[in-house]
Amino acid sequence: MSLTQGIKGETGAQARSLYRQLLRQGDQFAAYNFREYAKRRTRDSFREHKDVQDPREIQELMQKGLKELQSMKRQTVVSQFFQLDRLVVEGGKSGKQTGRRNDIVRQKDTGWD
Repeated sequence: MSLTQGIKGETGAQARSLYRQLLRQGDQFAAYNFREYAKRRTRDSFREHKDVQDPREIQELMQKGLKELQSMKRQTVVSQFFQLDRLVVEGGKSGKQTGRRNDIVRQKDTGWD
């Protein structure tokens, strides 16, 4: 095993780790659309650069990915400050249970009273 093969293996493991971290962090967004956008953007970016061989370019992409991860961590914290109603596409029940036949009634407090 040569030095370059060892470096490639290590870089590959770091890239996979970064990919998993970005996907997991994307799942932390409170809003469905932001979650899906973050996951789609991560997947598309990694697919776009999967054939890169230049070690310098790989390092630049890894640094860019780490910056994106830090930015996403800040954004997910901010997004969790705001409570949003779940969308229908997210699945699961939302709203307030009335007690009759396990019905769910959507409660929306607009604050205009």
